[in-house]
Amino acid sequence: MTVSAGLRSPVGYGGIPSPFAMDDQVFRDLARELVDILGAYLQTLPESPVYRPLPDEVRREIEQMRLPAGPMAPGEILEFFRERVLPYGRGQNHPRFAAFVDPAASKMSMLAAFAAAAVNTSGAGGEYAAIYLEQTAVRWLMELIGFPRDGSDGVLLGGGSDANRHCVEVARYWGAQVNGWDIREDGLQGHPRLTMYMSEEGHSCLEKAAFTLGLGSPRKVPVGRDFRISLDDLRAAVAADRRAGHLPFLVAANAGSVKTGAIDPLEDLARFCHSEGLWLHVDGAYGGFGALDARLAQAFAGMDQADSVAIDPHKWMAVAIGCSCAIVRRGELLLQTYKLVPSYLSATPGKGFAGPLWYSHRSAEQTRDSGRALKTFWNIQQAGRAGLVSHVRRHIDLARYMEHVVDSSPDMELMATGPLTAVCFRYVPANWHGDDQGLDLLNKAIMEDVQTGGQAFLAGTDVRGRFALRSCALHYALNERDVESIVGAVRQAGSLRLPARM
Repeated sequence: MTVSAGLRSPVGYGGIPSPFAMDDQVFRDLARELVDILGAYLQTLPESPVYRPLPDEVRREIEQMRLPAGPMAPGEILEFFRERVLPYGRGQNHPRFAAFVDPAASKMSMLAAFAAAAVNTSGAGGEYAAIYLEQTAVRWLMELIGFPRDGSDGVLLGGGSDANRHCVEVARYWGAQVNGWDIREDGLQGHPRLTMYMSEEGHSCLEKAAFTLGLGSPRKVPVGRDFRISLDDLRAAVAADRRAGHLPFLVAANAGSVKTGAIDPLEDLARFCHSEGLWLHVDGAYGGFGALDARLAQAFAGMDQADSVAIDPHKWMAVAIGCSCAIVRRGELLLQTYKLVPSYLSATPGKGFAGPLWYSHRSAEQTRDSGRALKTFWNIQQAGRAGLVSHVRRHIDLARYMEHVVDSSPDMELMATGPLTAVCFRYVPANWHGDDQGLDLLNKAIMEDVQTGGQAFLAGTDVRGRFALRSCALHYALNERDVESIVGAVRQAGSLRLPARM
């Protein structure tokens, strides 16, 4: 056998180790060391600052790191992580992290993420266990929120924005279909505008989905004093668009708005959408699991009549980031929207590894993270329905307790209350009443000081044009002392910010 000049013979590569090779015992030792590092971190976390600002010297060190010319020892890699990365996260796993609906991950889901990485199986499809775990996890999620399983289907995705966009994509396919064209073949060009409607309190990801999918800006419908969508205004907007020659097709409702936790009148919206031939999508990414609390059954009535629902296990269900679920009532529409099988991916069920279930036919993803299913599966197994009910009730009760603490404090003011876990309030010193502009500036500064102070972590939002501090504490071990500490951190920051004022 001759080898062309300049080319190395493949013979002998078995004796040349890969740069990614690792001795089995070294792997086990490193894994134990990493678990010890992370275990110590989690054990001391409740007494540690929620958030540590990234020191300038650490930021510069990371920014200016040179590409390694040669291999680094695994121990050095872990040490860099322990010293330069682990202490400077955003703080989601801390009990007093109360911002952005980013709850703590359960330890079981952390282990699931590691296990899934070790198996390293794509969740695309085929006859192997990970695919059936996803099917079961999706079915369990439907059961937990009371969504009908018969004929429905769903798929696990990366986050709430992904799940909401996914449902809008399926609705767009359906909207074109019922109006006489195939969007896969024809696109949107040359057809009347498909028009989407959402609450003014709806999540920005819905608006982003609309304009990135070529639908243009959605119609934003006003809300009432309770932050729920106005059905009268929705009805008027749909009628006006039809008169203008548009094609209304989709209403996106809140099952727990991210700002205040408002739940739109889902049953009324379901009746309206059915009578008008519109698709009803429910964004339950944050609040959908609130349906587990029997005290809120009436508020969630109608979610089971939706055409699609987005829900996030990595929010209220304590699954490690990222895992969301897009659920569609007419499951065949997922396949009609996404299925595309090139020759190099063609497989006959029952032959080789091929099976009947392919999630790559139900989404735009081909290679898919099977860890989403394992994390969700393990968390549901660990808690069971009863545990999840208790978990949800705990946070709803503690949110009401926070409202009580705020409402009974002379230097605090509730800005918005809702049925779920979001609490909007502000610090109001005794002689500042009526100075809304000054209070906006003061409370924004308080938010920034609290975030960097380490005792708690809050976000801010606007409530009827005014700045409000927003707490949405969802740690699985949250307790009354944590609630009091969050409010106390605001009071402390406010007193330090408060200038002398006559």
